[in-house]
Amino acid sequence: MQIIRQERGADGLDYVCAMPEGVCSQIVEVWSRGDRIERIQFTGGCHGNTQGVARLAEGRTFNEVISLLKGIDCGGKGTSCPDQLAEVLDAINVK
Repeated sequence: MQIIRQERGADGLDYVCAMPEGVCSQIVEVWSRGDRIERIQFTGGCHGNTQGVARLAEGRTFNEVISLLKGIDCGGKGTSCPDQLAEVLDAINVK
């Protein structure tokens, strides 16, 4: 996973854009306030699944989502779109 852009908006939301590795999705975007996720958007991947994961994660803290998603495997790849989201959140986590 590689973070390609990180910034704070005028509205106070933190924005991170990352490129996941080893999965079908090409981009993961996360908007957060402190350690709480406001919005997530995946580009590419299985749209229904990534949209579902994003909706379930929104409103939760980074640590909640990391603990739920880290280590999920897709097809023996050793990672998955949910796991890559956990990696992104872990990289930007406010501890």
